[in-house]
Amino acid sequence: MHLRPATLLMAILAGLILMGPAAANAATTPTPSPTAASPGTPTANPIVKGQNITVTLRNLNGGEGEPESIPGVTLTVYKDNKDGQALGTQVTDEMGRISIAIPSNGTYVVVLDPKTLPEGVKLSGKGETDKTVAVKLASSNFVQYQIGAVIVEKASLSSKIVAGTRDGLRTGLIIALAALGLSLIFGTTGLTNFAHGDLVTFGGIATYVFNRGFGLPVIAAGILAVVLSAAFGWAQDRALWRPLRNRGTGLIAMMIVSIGFALLLRSLFQYGFGGSTRTLSQYVAQSRTVYGPVGLSDKEIAVFAISIITLTVTCVLLMKSRLGKAMRAVSDNPALSASSGMRVDGVISSVWILGTALTGLSGVLLAVQDQVNFQMGFKILLLIFAGVTLGGLGTIWGALVGSLIIGLMVELGPVFGVPASIKEVGALMVLILILLVRPQGILGKAQRIG
Repeated sequence: MHLRPATLLMAILAGLILMGPAAANAATTPTPSPTAASPGTPTANPIVKGQNITVTLRNLNGGEGEPESIPGVTLTVYKDNKDGQALGTQVTDEMGRISIAIPSNGTYVVVLDPKTLPEGVKLSGKGETDKTVAVKLASSNFVQYQIGAVIVEKASLSSKIVAGTRDGLRTGLIIALAALGLSLIFGTTGLTNFAHGDLVTFGGIATYVFNRGFGLPVIAAGILAVVLSAAFGWAQDRALWRPLRNRGTGLIAMMIVSIGFALLLRSLFQYGFGGSTRTLSQYVAQSRTVYGPVGLSDKEIAVFAISIITLTVTCVLLMKSRLGKAMRAVSDNPALSASSGMRVDGVISSVWILGTALTGLSGVLLAVQDQVNFQMGFKILLLIFAGVTLGGLGTIWGALVGSLIIGLMVELGPVFGVPASIKEVGALMVLILILLVRPQGILGKAQRIG
């Protein structure tokens, strides 16, 4: 009977995950309604049905702020070449758009009149005004002009190293949050939890549901996602892991259960969330501000600040607080801790709450930094295990040090020739080499097993 609240909570959390994306889709799908144009309001050039050439002019403003439509620019479409038959001339509307019908497949040339560009607006790059289009399909054919784009020169090795170091530290800190949660659970219970990556996904999808489905700001959605992750950790311990411990289930059997639980969660995420990659409503595309040799966006600064503050506070509390001492006591000798009057199950529940809250926060930051996908946590699961193992299993500071090293190796690998598609391989190779020299990890203690 005492399992009913935890089981009910797990069912509620599963319902939120399964129903949330549907609400998000309904909230973000606009419902068209006919509107009457007021007198004097400029009308947009209609998109011509059938075969056409469409141009939309936008000023990118060098990546600063939102792109702006450019009205009043004259464009002409010719057949075959600039000296061929002129099929039509239009002036861009308030949306910066023109749409000119073409008779059939073939080669066409779009010519922009640079004299009609607004003052201060220039074409980027070589300033080409003529665009040749090879039409092969009976549909709309879109032509782009680069206006206000930033021309990026080939980056030097030093700038690549700086950028790789920035990305590596950011990735390492996100991994460190999840690795610290995994290390706490392993150190206290001995469980190698292969569902830990899906707890990262839980945090990311929960953020998306609260943001897109319930219309909350991303910051509020992230906070609620962390709270929900902590509740999910408590519920799964009460409903799954505690009964297995009370029955004397071995660690190998529990590890296999965690693999099955991971597959279950991943299937639920794919069914409820879908296989597509989605973005949050805020902080998606941000330009970077240069601070000395390093360029950082506002959300990257937030990721660094939140990660460092959370990791520092958590480690200090684990070292100084009564709960932290109780966790270390249970980790060293559960039987002796129980015989001395300590509530071992209560301590383990606290570990699950704290560990999944940290892991959920990792998923929140990963969703803000990148995008939300039902496999986002599974993709970094090996890196989380590598960080914990490299630093030393069951050690707090080891998980942090190992994760930072793994993050740096992953992001700096492509700078030194590792293909970006397999950049994780370099980090795992370093893991193998270090463990060959120091099997207990960087900060782990050598001990005899058996």
